Amino acid sequence: MTATRPAGKNHQVVTVVGGAARPHMQRPCPRCPWRVDATGEFPAEAFRHSASTSYDMAESVFSCHEAGMEAPRTCAGFLLRGAEHNLAVRLGTLSGRYDLTAVTDGGHELHASYRAMAIANGVSPSDPILAPCRSGQDGEFL
Repeated sequence: MTATRPAGKNHQVVTVVGGAARPHMQRPCPRCPWRVDATGEFPAEAFRHSASTSYDMAESVFSCHEAGMEAPRTCAGFLLRGAEHNLAVRLGTLSGRYDLTAVTDGGHELHASYRAMAIANGVSPSDPILAPCRSGQDGEFL
């Protein structure tokens, strides 16, 4: 664990280096913030802290909160909607660490992009923390 930041009364964002033998989840978990039906599970501040994972050529990934700190894994929702321009994911895919063909949405509607997810969870669309976020599949900045 390299950093812990409070994100509301009962939440925190933790930065972890390393991980489990299985480096990523294969489907979004029940309270995955990428799932539209889980909107509101986490405070806006958590999304502000994690926004940099969706920046162009980011070197950190959005991890699954249910996997925990002992065996951290990259979030399936992130891999499906927020990782296209993430350097760590690109390199992990090339090296065989990530198998993106094994990741599915599990039949759940996901937010289109990190920006869309953060806004749906209370981050202001004009918040400068979202400015460097890619808008999604088309790779455009907003």
